[in-house]
Amino acid sequence: QVQLVESGGGLVQAGGSLRLSCVASGRTFVGYTMGWFRRAPGKEREFVAAINWGGGSSSYAFYQDFLRGRFTISRDNANTTLYLQMSSLKPEDTAVYYCAASDHTYYSRTRYSSAGMYEYWGQGTQVTVSS
Repeated sequence: QVQLVESGGGLVQAGGSLRLSCVASGRTFVGYTMGWFRRAPGKEREFVAAINWGGGSSSYAFYQDFLRGRFTISRDNANTTLYLQMSSLKPEDTAVYYCAASDHTYYSRTRYSSAGMYEYWGQGTQVTVSS
């Protein structure tokens, strides 16, 4: 059973930075896609970023277009921890951020940006950006 545990959320002023972490346990992913989604108050869950790894040396990162340049997704070499570095935060970034993982390696935006394509989810971590 895969478990994903997020941490790193909190309260930050606009313009500040936070780094979210997601620790995966329970199995070793031979190939995968891991991603971050968020749900703001009163809004639907939306895709933030994803990173894939096909088992070789290459992995690819994908971003929600309007977040590109402020958010950076990365993983550790052991493929057990996923990160989301967020900078220049805005009040509209306030949301619960969720880590998600799939056993499949996605390259298509239709797939990696769709919550339904991920089998495993964390419990979420709250990020609040004050103005």
